[in-house]
Amino acid sequence: MSQPPQNFISKMPRASLKHLLVFLGITTLLVTVYNIGKCDIARNDNNFYREEKLPHLDGNSGGTKGFQPRVAHSYDIAKEKQPIEYEEIDCIINEDYTVKGRKEGSEVYMPFSFIQKYFEVYGDIDKSDGYERFSFHHSYQDDFPTGPQPRYSPSGVFMSFDLYSVEDRNRVKCVSGIEGVPISTQWDHKGHYYPIQIAQFGLSHYSKHLIQPKNKVKILEDGERTDLSDWLLPDQKSEIRSKLDDRTYLDNGVVEFQTSPSMKNPGISISTREKKLSTLSMDLNFINNGSITVVIQMGDGNLYRIHYVLSDTVMRQDGNRDLYYGLGSSKKGKWFHLTRLLLVDFQKGMNLMYSKTRGARMKNSARITAICVRGHGVMDNVTLSAHAHMDLFFDAANYLVRHQNSIGGWPVMVPRKLIPEVMELDSGWYSAMGQGQAISLLVRAYVVSKDVKYIDAAGKALSVFDIPSYQGGITSKYLNTYEWYEEYPTSPSSFVLNGFMYSLIGLYDLRETATGKIREKASELFNRGMRTLKAMLLLFDSGTGTFYDLRHITAGLAPNRARWDYHKVHINQVQLLSEVDSDPLFTSTAERWKGYMKGKLSPHN
Repeated sequence: MSQPPQNFISKMPRASLKHLLVFLGITTLLVTVYNIGKCDIARNDNNFYREEKLPHLDGNSGGTKGFQPRVAHSYDIAKEKQPIEYEEIDCIINEDYTVKGRKEGSEVYMPFSFIQKYFEVYGDIDKSDGYERFSFHHSYQDDFPTGPQPRYSPSGVFMSFDLYSVEDRNRVKCVSGIEGVPISTQWDHKGHYYPIQIAQFGLSHYSKHLIQPKNKVKILEDGERTDLSDWLLPDQKSEIRSKLDDRTYLDNGVVEFQTSPSMKNPGISISTREKKLSTLSMDLNFINNGSITVVIQMGDGNLYRIHYVLSDTVMRQDGNRDLYYGLGSSKKGKWFHLTRLLLVDFQKGMNLMYSKTRGARMKNSARITAICVRGHGVMDNVTLSAHAHMDLFFDAANYLVRHQNSIGGWPVMVPRKLIPEVMELDSGWYSAMGQGQAISLLVRAYVVSKDVKYIDAAGKALSVFDIPSYQGGITSKYLNTYEWYEEYPTSPSSFVLNGFMYSLIGLYDLRETATGKIREKASELFNRGMRTLKAMLLLFDSGTGTFYDLRHITAGLAPNRARWDYHKVHINQVQLLSEVDSDPLFTSTAERWKGYMKGKLSPHN
């Protein structure tokens, strides 16, 4: 036998040692993995898995085993705290039902979903700065200004109405193209002109005008240009030209257009691409039948059309892409000013076809791509802007002037069942809140325009306050002594607090603005109402919030607690009235009511 090479003999022990070490390492790793696999995770870390049998699952419905106690580990790596131990516990609620909670030492924790419903409180998880925090609120309306606020003025912002968007409310069917004000579906799905909603529409836009930054305006046509090449003609028969305004009192250029009035005609159009500037304003005179069309494009490229036509039909749809708003047949042959919130019009139209949620989503992705005119007419001052608050404000004020009846009121033309078979009103009732907010709106219209028709209408509105509620008016008496101006003049009386105070604010606005007999009458009514408020205000204090009305006294029913948003309105109204009357009752009551929103209760015996 030949001998192996010498170098092979010398290396063999070193190689065998290396292989042995590798083998031992692999063996150790396999043993470790095997032992980990055998570990009973259910017993060692109940955060991941818990084996338990419930009576209703194992068929033992009469058993008492229930949930088995468990220990869960919560680790705070940053602070290196020890694990927090807890176990599940049944929480028996008033011996009526059971809620699962957790016990940690002597503390018991209950699910916030239960706490929220049981105590009517609010909270959510806030994620910021890389941390999660739970934000708890006793109410959902506890935010009040902390710094000094400007004093209330009849020419200034109306309460917090700059935050209102009346036209976007679900109970607004649309803004009428005929009247220029909202149509309400409250209490009647067909729609009606609700004076309170109309007054709030005007007051909100007036307040926004004072608060919001300077408007952004894009001029599409002002009648001063001779080059009209931006306007596209649909055919050779169509015409568009600049000319001087026929109205002799105006030295002004306008644009005359003439094309087929047929809706099949695409019209004379000007292109644009706007999303933020979505308020259309223009002056128009249709010499014969005509219309305006706004083309809306969605993010997916689909086109929709809003047609504004000389029709008395308020609103309708034709197919899935065409919406029609009537401007009124009586406008033909007359100059009129048109202001439309195009995306609001679009959303309200989409609500006819889709859910309100989908309509809102479609509004958010829509943009305006073209404005078209048809028929024979004259136009001027065609603009797209971020808003046109004063136009909408005067639309509301002018509606109130046009539709005020012979006794100075604005009747609500739908029945109202405040409490069915107990407190009901037939169609044609008046509201002190409606009268008061209309007065506040008309006062501001007078302050801005100096047109006496507005202050005269506000003065005429005082007559309704002289009519007792049992005779179809708005004034009732508490204990046959204190005069109360009723938001809902029912029998028995309801004594709604916020509506009463809104009427007082309207009377104050008129007292501070008018002169002569109107001022004297407004002052007399205001003083009577303030006497009543001082005597009755604390009847609405529940010790934890406020009552919306006094039905529990007048009708012997359960108290009607004010929601937190109404409670906040009560506070804001009392604070406003404390600025015009120094009685400490108002400031002390407002502060106590604020405390209720933070969970502070009145003392008990």
